[in-house]
Amino acid sequence: MSHPSLRIGLTLLAVLALASLPAWSGDLYQVHLASLIGAYWILVAGLNLVVGFAGQLSIGHVGLLAVGAYGFAILAGTVGLDPFLALPLCGALGGLGGLLLGLPSLRLPGFYFAMVTMAFALIVGELSLAWGGLTGGGTGLSVPGFPAPFDTPRGQYGLILALGAVVTAMTWSVARSMWGRALVAVRDSEVAAASVGVNLFRAKLTVFVFSGVTAGVAGALFAALQTYITPDTFVFDIGLFFFVCIIIGGRGSILGPLIGTAMLTALPEMVAPLARLGNFFYGLALLVVVLLVPDGIGRLVATLASRLRPEPHGSHEVRPDLVRLRCALGASPREPDATAPAPLARGGPAMSAHATDALCARAITKRFGGVTALDCVTLDLRPGEIHGLIGPNGSGKTTLLNLLSGYYRPDGGDVQLDGTSLARRSVQNRPRLGIARTFQKPRLLPTLSVLDNAMLGAWREVRSGFLAAALAWPAARREERAIRAHAADLVHGIGLGHAIGRRASLLEHAEQRFLEIARALALRPRFLLLDEPAGGLTGAEIGHLAAILGAIRESGVGILLVEHHTDFVFRVCDRVTALDRGRLIKHGRPDEVRRDAEVVRVYLGA
Repeated sequence: MSHPSLRIGLTLLAVLALASLPAWSGDLYQVHLASLIGAYWILVAGLNLVVGFAGQLSIGHVGLLAVGAYGFAILAGTVGLDPFLALPLCGALGGLGGLLLGLPSLRLPGFYFAMVTMAFALIVGELSLAWGGLTGGGTGLSVPGFPAPFDTPRGQYGLILALGAVVTAMTWSVARSMWGRALVAVRDSEVAAASVGVNLFRAKLTVFVFSGVTAGVAGALFAALQTYITPDTFVFDIGLFFFVCIIIGGRGSILGPLIGTAMLTALPEMVAPLARLGNFFYGLALLVVVLLVPDGIGRLVATLASRLRPEPHGSHEVRPDLVRLRCALGASPREPDATAPAPLARGGPAMSAHATDALCARAITKRFGGVTALDCVTLDLRPGEIHGLIGPNGSGKTTLLNLLSGYYRPDGGDVQLDGTSLARRSVQNRPRLGIARTFQKPRLLPTLSVLDNAMLGAWREVRSGFLAAALAWPAARREERAIRAHAADLVHGIGLGHAIGRRASLLEHAEQRFLEIARALALRPRFLLLDEPAGGLTGAEIGHLAAILGAIRESGVGILLVEHHTDFVFRVCDRVTALDRGRLIKHGRPDEVRRDAEVVRVYLGA
């Protein structure tokens, strides 16, 4: 077992041991309170993936809790099903509710999505009143308990603790998987997530449905604990309570929201003797935590732990390992199969570049209002070449990159790959065709490590689904190890081996530039679009960049290099295209473009 896995396993065992203490308490009310915390935690654990990891502001999960609770009361009570059969059915009902809620609403911006979830919670409350024949209306329903040995307070707590441990292990597994990295990318930079092929809507919907399942299970357990439920049991305040548990616990943390849930559930009981001041103490605790620990309790614990093993903060020179980089560019990210035939080598610079074997812009026109950003521009990017794109500010260089990578749709002309139009291909689909890119301003995930950022680029290599990641199936673990090894080779090859475990937020500017290239290479692209990669680099770093681009070209990847550093462009490029005010003014070999009178006049300033 690896050191990180051992550390995580020991942490989970310690939490489980601590959580089992209430079962030995002589005060049965304390056992009941611990059971309530456990039921809430099962819901919060799923919701944490939605709010804390994917960044979606759901404040109406109390509606899904009510779906699970009423489902259990009806199935186990009215219908008479075995409670252990009703329990997973309630999870399915919660997942269905999450699906029906998420399908129309997850495309909305954050604030509007939050309002929809709030409306859902209110609607569920009204329906529980209106459907009196099924739900008991305002009178409510009696809820049966679980059979022996789970019919006592300690038995109930044991069941809830076991289910809570399973859900915690599943969410922890997701958080450490490629799915977890994709969710953090959705939260921190949807542009970066789309650039590596993450389907934003599908990722949000998948995790939202999972949170619905955990909410349904939590609702069933909650109803069994309460023994009687009415519409007043599921007031909207509870939905805000769940959301606040995650904010206090800290986004991107698994155990932080657990601490937040326990603290906020127990707090009213701690101030019970001062009942009239209960809300005051509750609000004061929230205010203190949010002001003093704005990133949440989980981040505070992580910061304290990091002091025992401090991260390197100093500046380090980027030193590429070109031998390792060339090996990484030619190797498959999947684990080798001894029974499979050897893979064919990727073509290098000598490979034939047919007219259809290219990424092409054909007579592209793009307008923004009354401004024409590109006017009938044609450009071909062939495998195994570096094609420079130069021009003054506002000439349309980045606009052309955005059109090639799918962020914009052309107003005229077409983008083609191997002779096939990409008009119907979204920005999220183009990475799957082998088109990778970097950005003018690096778009990294600041809370993740250098290695995790690079691994995100391999998203199109992921074959394991969300459930496989949650259950840590062997195939998913093998896939994770293979992607990790390949990304590590790229990080070392690109020159960031010294910072492989460092958070991206601590990187120097040059390191961020090179990391973004490593992430793009993890996608194993056919074509790599670079937007001013030399911006802000020193002379030595530009030399390293030139060597890296040469190694990438040798692997057969076509590179479109947008850059203001003209000496660098003319030195490393095979062909150069010059733009001015959205028009193509010259195309050809670097020496031809350098000497062209129009280029000299509008761009070089001579």
